[in-house]
Amino acid sequence: MTEPVSQTAPEAPLNMRLAVLLAMAMFVLVVDTSLMNVSISAVVDDLDTTVSNVQSAIALEALVSAAFILIGSKVGDLIGRKRAYVLGLLGYSVGALAMTVAQSVTAIVIFWAVVGGFGASLLLPSMQALIHGNFRGAAQAKVYALVGAAAAIAAAVGPLLGGFITTYLSWRVGFGLEVVIIAIVLSGIGLVQDVPYTGSREVDPIGAVLSVIGMGGLVLSVLVWQEGGESVAALLVAGVVAMGSLVYWLTRRKRDGKPTLLDPDLFRSTLFRFGVSGQLLQQVALGGLMIALPIYLQMVLEYNALESGLSLAPLSLSMFATALIAGKRAGTRRPSSIIRLGFVLLTVGVASLLPIVPRASSGWWLFVPLAIAGTGLGLLVSQLNNYTLSPISEDRVSEAAGVNSAAGSFGLSFGLAFAGAIMLATLSFTFTNQAEDSTVLSPAQQQAVASALEHDAEIMANSTLTEQIAGQPRDVQAEILRINTEARPVALQVALLIPLLAGCLGLLDAFRMGRLPDPAPSKAAKVPPG
Repeated sequence: MTEPVSQTAPEAPLNMRLAVLLAMAMFVLVVDTSLMNVSISAVVDDLDTTVSNVQSAIALEALVSAAFILIGSKVGDLIGRKRAYVLGLLGYSVGALAMTVAQSVTAIVIFWAVVGGFGASLLLPSMQALIHGNFRGAAQAKVYALVGAAAAIAAAVGPLLGGFITTYLSWRVGFGLEVVIIAIVLSGIGLVQDVPYTGSREVDPIGAVLSVIGMGGLVLSVLVWQEGGESVAALLVAGVVAMGSLVYWLTRRKRDGKPTLLDPDLFRSTLFRFGVSGQLLQQVALGGLMIALPIYLQMVLEYNALESGLSLAPLSLSMFATALIAGKRAGTRRPSSIIRLGFVLLTVGVASLLPIVPRASSGWWLFVPLAIAGTGLGLLVSQLNNYTLSPISEDRVSEAAGVNSAAGSFGLSFGLAFAGAIMLATLSFTFTNQAEDSTVLSPAQQQAVASALEHDAEIMANSTLTEQIAGQPRDVQAEILRINTEARPVALQVALLIPLLAGCLGLLDAFRMGRLPDPAPSKAAKVPPG
């Protein structure tokens, strides 16, 4: 179980057209979120909604994908990996198509976040299985590399491409292009040979329900808190209890020889446990940065989508370049030492942003910290999948990759949701306190500010706020703008503590990795990040 099984697969010619189509599917999956992040202000303006609503939709999409990815893997086993792949692509295309015609944030939540999230939960595990079954030997390794490169390229160019399209055309055009790419991918579905599942066809419905309630409850509690809703504690407790119950249920079912949603014996490998936790923490950090930085650029510096994309380029491009170089030149260096350096650079980069945020007058101020953080993320991307999956035998890699992807998706959704919620809570607290201390605002005006923030705290650009308070006396307008100018950077600094904490915890995890023997290389580990 804990040692890789060496199997010699027969060589087969590489079907480059099929390989490219699979890479295109992965490109769409990754670029979709980048496009949404740099388009926040444009979506808010076009749909007359709030930043909070849009960031909730972004977090919900990642949440649905994470909560159902283990179930999606089993569904693919039961209905056929090829059919699950097609359904996943169709679900994603429905979400993208809805974005091109959406007239309210409700349509985004239902079709892009929920339907698209379900699509991703089917697409990611089925794609892994299809690559594994349609290619052999060196061709298989090349396709894994190509799909992984497509994900990295999408992460690198997504903010720039999305920013350009949103600024000069429309954010809707970007999602329309996603539909076109998916149509091209589906046009070549005849090239895909289905991969038969030979394992048990029995299902574990209770394990499936517990996994959804556990991961869903934890992130949903944060989203409800962010929106000022009730039952936050109940959702949080439900999530924690369900996760604990899932562990107990899987262990008991395994002991009784009954089918399980996933095999708990996977976690007997110390390398696998540390790798999965590192993957989760890396994605929490990335999710926190992905929500805090675009909001800062678009709502504080009032950048358009293209300017936001250019400002985020040091993060994405350094991440891509470092992952590419480190993957080829790791040499004899211990994977744990590279992972440790990655978390060090990530932590240093995020920590460097904290004193800069209140002082930055342009995106150039962020260049060096983002490049440092991106370099750290690139080192992590180059090593964590290999480290996590190396101890897993070939016949277990699909299941292990599903767990790895679920951890990454959950970490991303949690980072997005928690950083966003902390940001709005801090904004409300800071704004209310400053309003109460103001000598310009009357008691009635102070109470009005507190009441408004209690129901709808919102990161807002000064130009937008000016329009909303146009009827107030001039000194009151100036005071509210002053408070907004001072409160927003504080809220964003607190939000950045989430990726900073994740980086610190990841560093502790990496030090513990360093005490273990190095994992043996395994072709099974060459899986694109989920």
